[in-house]
Amino acid sequence: MPRTLITGGAGFLGSHLCDRFISEGHEVICMDNLSTGSMENIAHLLGLPSFRFIHYNVTEYVYVEGPLDYVLHFASPASPIDYLKLPIQTLKVGSLGTHKTLGLAKAKNARFLIASTSETYGDPIEHPQKETYWGNVNPIGYRGVYDEAKRFAEALTMAYHRYHGVDTRIVRIFNTYGERMRLHDGRAIPAFMSQALKDEPITVFGDGSQTRSVCYVSDLIEGIYRLLMSDYNLPVNIGNPDEVSMLDLAKEILAMVPESESKIIFEALPEDDPKIRQPDITLAKSLLGWEPRVPRNEGLKRTLQYFRQAVLDGTQEKSVAS
Repeated sequence: MPRTLITGGAGFLGSHLCDRFISEGHEVICMDNLSTGSMENIAHLLGLPSFRFIHYNVTEYVYVEGPLDYVLHFASPASPIDYLKLPIQTLKVGSLGTHKTLGLAKAKNARFLIASTSETYGDPIEHPQKETYWGNVNPIGYRGVYDEAKRFAEALTMAYHRYHGVDTRIVRIFNTYGERMRLHDGRAIPAFMSQALKDEPITVFGDGSQTRSVCYVSDLIEGIYRLLMSDYNLPVNIGNPDEVSMLDLAKEILAMVPESESKIIFEALPEDDPKIRQPDITLAKSLLGWEPRVPRNEGLKRTLQYFRQAVLDGTQEKSVAS
């Protein structure tokens, strides 16, 4: 039975990865300090003989007893509301956390995968964004704490690969949505759905013309798994190239909640907010035989059902840890 460590394993993506690796016959060690993750995301796994949870901050020395075959580093605040509230922690988990987990992978002779992001491209001038694009990032802007943490994590990962021979993978994740997102994590889809379900004004930033390309979580997890099992060490974009403006996305979600009394309102565009975002997935298609399968309408329906229940239950009201 392969042994896999997933840091940030109680988070949105991390918990889905735990599910996937257990289904593939792995013993999974989930490590999370719960600053933005939740035990609710992994409650269904507790008690399984193939699953173990460790409450721990990966910016400290990381030790796992016994062999490890894979290390996936997904620990990090990932939404603006989180990394703007936790700027130093975000920088530390991208730098120190990546260093500690790479050191563990080196010691265990394990394959390592870092969760990078489309934010490494910043507010892109190239469109769509290929892996060869170096990006347009403001290193001292408010978003720089996340963007530069991930850019440094990529550089450190490649240094360990080239200098120490660690078998590494880099996935650049584009906007992803689905079950287990937090209602109040500040990203567009949870915000729009939460506001529509609660009859609150739906807040669109700027004039809503800025675009994102949103990928349903099951498609993303499939792409990550295929990349980990491939022989490719350089960054790979994983995301859905189906581009949509934020205003159109807000209208789509509002139409899915016909009982809602919400109205769309407009607020100032945040500093350094990317105007366009679309992955070029040519490499993922050719290298991994991967492309997204779930249409946006279907993915949004599944996600809305999850959020309806969350609003009804009154769950997910916990704020980000300070």
